[in-house]
Amino acid sequence: MASPPLCSFCHGRFTFSSSKTIHEDLLYLLLLSTFLGSLPNSVLGECKNPPVIFNFGDSNSDTGGLVAGLGYSINFPNGRTFFRRSTGRLSDGRLIIDFLCQSVYTTFLSPYLDSMGSTFLNGANFAIAGSSTLPKNVPFSLNIQVMQFVHFKDRSIQLVAAGSLHFIGDAGFRNGLYVIDIGQNDLADSFAKNLSYKEVVKKIPSVILEIKYAVEDIYAQGGRKFWVHNTGPLGCLPQKLSTVQKAPDDLDPYGCISSYNDAARVFNEALLLLCEELRYEKKDATIVYVDVYTIKYDLIANSTKYGFSSPLMACCGFGGPPYNYDVRVTCGHPGYQVCDEDSKNVSWDGIHYTEAANSIIASKILSTDYSTPRIAFDYFCN
Repeated sequence: MASPPLCSFCHGRFTFSSSKTIHEDLLYLLLLSTFLGSLPNSVLGECKNPPVIFNFGDSNSDTGGLVAGLGYSINFPNGRTFFRRSTGRLSDGRLIIDFLCQSVYTTFLSPYLDSMGSTFLNGANFAIAGSSTLPKNVPFSLNIQVMQFVHFKDRSIQLVAAGSLHFIGDAGFRNGLYVIDIGQNDLADSFAKNLSYKEVVKKIPSVILEIKYAVEDIYAQGGRKFWVHNTGPLGCLPQKLSTVQKAPDDLDPYGCISSYNDAARVFNEALLLLCEELRYEKKDATIVYVDVYTIKYDLIANSTKYGFSSPLMACCGFGGPPYNYDVRVTCGHPGYQVCDEDSKNVSWDGIHYTEAANSIIASKILSTDYSTPRIAFDYFCN
């Protein structure tokens, strides 16, 4: 099911979509103003010409691709907080990518695989839940997502040349912003195969190489603006904590699995070096590395400061404390239990974050305090 692009912004003005009611459009604008009003003045900018955004990744930024591509059911209460219905997002509401889009006054990204009601004038989302970088030729790996992008670009330019006003032209692709948020599943899958910490770390260079190939392929297609997120604290996910056989000495002071988080940090250090290398090699490109790990870990370690409780317990799941996660009864499936809507939880379903958490994470991302180099997201407004 496509995410609802409720209004279209253009040169500081907006036009209502003919497929949506004015009531829905006004609701979107009200909620948008609420989010923007919650941001510090330092992260607010003026973006009269939003960038066309292309996103690549996994469930952390999938806005409905898994549902559109495979018909997989992501049931309510997913989507209950913002959309009031399931949209294919694995959260109770908006994802980080949604907040980033709203910060530059553009509509939510439609999944590339969604053929119903999508025009893609503001970009496209190639992210699919469960995606990783390896194996590279298995749907929907990062490599496959980039291949889909190349096909989408070629076909879109053809349609524009033929007179269509509903697709992106060559300039849109050249000036577009390319967001990459992937790698978590590569680490998680390796640990799930009972590989040791050293064996998992040994696979990281191959994962980083695939991300390098993706950037180079997009660059070869004319892309020059890249926004790259590192991976979060894998060892703090309730899913991992409830399913992994862990020794007491492998837990950090906040109850997270140290070895999992250490592997994530090794991955992030390698990704930072990759971005520095690419920035040196491609001097006409802007490549921003964002330290999402530090933001998310701080949210868990200092949860009470942000108004959260039980940061290692899923809001929607089964089993109750300490993690409320059971692989046999996951969120939205028969038997699940869900916290009250006014509860303040970091984790939504044991793997993904709540809208409340995503809002704070996005605000910190937009501050530029966690970006290398310190370039604002609205820098990419045309």
